[in-house]
Amino acid sequence: MGLALALALVLAGCTPAAPTPTPGRVPVRLAMGYIPNVQFAPVYVAYSRGYFAQEGIDLTFDYGMETDLLKLLAAGERQFVIGSGDQVALARGNGLPVRYVLNWYRRFPVCVVALASSGIEKPADLVGRTVGTPVLEGASYIGWRAFVNAAGIPADRVNLQVIGYTQAASLTEKRVDAAICYAMNEPVQLRTAGQDVRVFYFDQYANLPSNGLITNEDTIQRHPELVQGMVRAFLHGLRDTIADPDAAFAITRQMVPEVGGQNEALQRAVLAECIRFWQGEPLGQSDPASWRAVVDLLRQVRLLNVDVDPETLYTNRFVEAK
Repeated sequence: MGLALALALVLAGCTPAAPTPTPGRVPVRLAMGYIPNVQFAPVYVAYSRGYFAQEGIDLTFDYGMETDLLKLLAAGERQFVIGSGDQVALARGNGLPVRYVLNWYRRFPVCVVALASSGIEKPADLVGRTVGTPVLEGASYIGWRAFVNAAGIPADRVNLQVIGYTQAASLTEKRVDAAICYAMNEPVQLRTAGQDVRVFYFDQYANLPSNGLITNEDTIQRHPELVQGMVRAFLHGLRDTIADPDAAFAITRQMVPEVGGQNEALQRAVLAECIRFWQGEPLGQSDPASWRAVVDLLRQVRLLNVDVDPETLYTNRFVEAK
């Protein structure tokens, strides 16, 4: 789940340099599944302050919009991936031995956004309206299905229309009445631009696991100390970012200069919104109920057609041992 294309274009083309391999440290490629962005501030903080190095890890940021990261992870072609819980459940359903080892986003960061002028004040007002969605798959679509189920909205009474990553423009140009958005992106952009919006956050209707750190079973079994080090360093950077957003933004600006200058006000607002979705104690721990909920939902909407034990999808072992 990434930010929308409009924000991607602002930051595209900037890739922090890969670290020079250091003797005695383990080289690790962290697959981000996206471009350099302020939403990765905790990772940048942990890297810049040497937390990964302290764990004996030489970290390389592996950016890219690849759609098969979990397949690569399962095949041992990647060691760690940042991804969402629903994708872990689908991957395990397809026999891929991947496991979620650290919960990053404590809230599911997908929402429905409408302009105040649309007259949409509550979920039921979406009935008979056109709702734009970037795609009919992934966290956005799965979150939407959970939302309409919980809100009691018949899905077939909403005109769900694929609009790609054009949510903000589609809303302001009134091509759709509402749009499924990433909570850190379009609502922040629209408010920063002076728009009055109504936002229905999906986490207020359904408890689903969101973005976190994922590895494979082979790495867990053969190199548990490496998994522990990744989790410990990540959590250290996450705590620092929540405690001092200004310092975290300054580090991010050093590594991703495009977040500064004319983009700084928007990017600071994005980071502030991110922190609202990251904070909570205990940091890093998965909620077993959220994993049961996502398996039940995926079975209900027929995206998962085999039995999957929710307990096989995640572990709190490395967070609890930090």
